[in-house]
Amino acid sequence: MTWRQVFLLSGFSALVLLSMLGEGTAQAAGEEASPDAKQKIFMQESDASNFLKRRGKRSPKPQDEVNAENRQKLRADELRREYYEEQRNESENFVEEQNDEQEERSREAVEQWRQWHYDGLYPPYLYNRHHI
Repeated sequence: MTWRQVFLLSGFSALVLLSMLGEGTAQAAGEEASPDAKQKIFMQESDASNFLKRRGKRSPKPQDEVNAENRQKLRADELRREYYEEQRNESENFVEEQNDEQEERSREAVEQWRQWHYDGLYPPYLYNRHHI
């Protein structure tokens, strides 16, 4: 392409863009004139006064707000405590069941050993055996 064609093409594209932008701003200006647009931009007087009455960042919180935050924190602490208590109970129950099973297995093993080695004397312990 020659420089003249490049220059004409860029000029034409700039003209098209400017005309499109001009139409967009004309439509936006037409919307601002409508009363619906004013309602979208401006808020009601009561809302504006409530907005201005809100406290600043450094001003103290009202007691109701402090109480509400404290209730939320206490509730969160209570839920956390309940959750960890439930987890601890489950783990303790699991360990207790494991220990019970192990104790039962060892008791059965000892009982089998005693039955196998029983020599007819009571009590059937090794120290009760009579040596010849």
